[in-house]
Amino acid sequence: MPLQDAVKPISYVKAHAAELLREVAENRQIVIITQNGEAKAVLQDIGEYERIQESLALLKILALSRKDLEAGRVRTAAKAFGRIRDKIRRRRRS
Repeated sequence: MPLQDAVKPISYVKAHAAELLREVAENRQIVIITQNGEAKAVLQDIGEYERIQESLALLKILALSRKDLEAGRVRTAAKAFGRIRDKIRRRRRS
């Protein structure tokens, strides 16, 4: 559906809520809700919303990883696992 067709005024949403929810769930389409001619909200399938949130979380992790790499806050896998093994050994001895 073209984006312009997805724009609906709040009065339409109120009058056709059940129909819009069904379409959004079945077709994974979004509905942009306007109030007084301005876009105010987006109606979206919950599954699609969750997928987007997961993608954003992964992108944030990647961005933080890149910053750590650029700042030199990294270890080789061998060093990282070595530290973990050392901690486990120390705990077993205690």
